[in-house]
Amino acid sequence: MRRFAELNREQLRAANDALVVLPIGATEQHGPHLPTGTDFFTIQAVAEESARIASSEIPVLVTPALPFGSSDHHLMFGGTLSLSTETYYRVLRELVESLVTDGFRHIFLLNGHGGNHELAELAARDVALRREVNVAAGSYWGIAWDGLIEVGGHLGRRLPGHAGDFETSMMLALRPDLQPGPLPHRDNPEDTDPRVRVAPYRAELHSFWKSINGYTDSPDQATAENGKRFFEAITKEVAKALIAFHRA
Repeated sequence: MRRFAELNREQLRAANDALVVLPIGATEQHGPHLPTGTDFFTIQAVAEESARIASSEIPVLVTPALPFGSSDHHLMFGGTLSLSTETYYRVLRELVESLVTDGFRHIFLLNGHGGNHELAELAARDVALRREVNVAAGSYWGIAWDGLIEVGGHLGRRLPGHAGDFETSMMLALRPDLQPGPLPHRDNPEDTDPRVRVAPYRAELHSFWKSINGYTDSPDQATAENGKRFFEAITKEVAKALIAFHRA
């Protein structure tokens, strides 16, 4: 695995056969306890470790993570930097187009924020329709869903949720230097349906985020040990996806 930003133009020109992973995150409120860069920190770590694993079989470059996302639904809480739907779609398209112009032909948009998911898929589709390039887009929890279910990631928490037990555990494992504030508690958090990634429809409720105060389930159940277990399951599955896509 090599970092795109650490190479010069000649080195990158010689690496055009590599899969380029573009991690996309967000800077937004994560409850009263987690840092606003949670999605950005997490996706950079997931991308680099997954690429490191995959690099034993394929050439992989990882770009700097995009730290801003489509986060208008969090603006009501403050602590959020957001790009509008139209702007974010264009940003993703233009970044992918830049990589195509650079000569790369295998590009993977690896997402770490729920609000980006559909826009990343659309950007990938639209560039691939116009240019001779293979582009993929996926959210790390969706790619690693089966692996997360196998290690019990859905039990007693929302998976992936937002600023809940899952993300708090990930941050405790990945960034122990960023100690969270007092962890909120909620009684009796429910399991996540292990089939939820194939839900028949998406419902958007106008007052939903306000009603849950911007975080899901019970963050005070988080542990660094769980975060490490989740991270290992995620990066293993994401690495498999990167390899399969590059070889497709």
